[in-house]
Amino acid sequence: MKICPNCGAQLDDSAIFCTTCGAKLDGFQQQPQQPAAVPMPQQSAPNYGQAQYAPPPAPAFDPYDHTAEFDPKDISDNKVFAMVCYLLSFIGIIIALLASKDSEYAKFHVRQALKLTVTEILVVIVGAVVPFLGWFIVLPVGLIIVFVLEIICFFQVCSGKAKEPAIIRNLGFLK
Repeated sequence: MKICPNCGAQLDDSAIFCTTCGAKLDGFQQQPQQPAAVPMPQQSAPNYGQAQYAPPPAPAFDPYDHTAEFDPKDISDNKVFAMVCYLLSFIGIIIALLASKDSEYAKFHVRQALKLTVTEILVVIVGAVVPFLGWFIVLPVGLIIVFVLEIICFFQVCSGKAKEPAIIRNLGFLK
């Protein structure tokens, strides 16, 4: 057995580098067959100044994430109704309101789905009224954006989150 000269860790005879501290084992020491006392590895504090170790970043506060405001049991019991809001649009909103009228989690997602539905209706109106530019740019691009937001919201519900949709939350008239 080899002993690391840097940290004192016991290593395999074929080791070239220490598996504990990473030191190169050029002049290694063979461990005596019957040592009187086994050297203890030195515990050193992590060196934050070097690139080999970086502390994990602090979790960022998201003001649009309301997941912590809801009871985990409410989330698990009404997750399906929250999904229906995004899958079936206006009909899904009605189903969720009727089926889970006491759930704050489902009500949150009903409000978000209602915002998406109103935005979708506004995109269709603007796209239909404005000739050429509205027909070929506003309508298709706007509907694709709303569709992608609905998919994102659906998968957030699948993971038990309650986050406001990205673009819709900035529209002041839908608060």
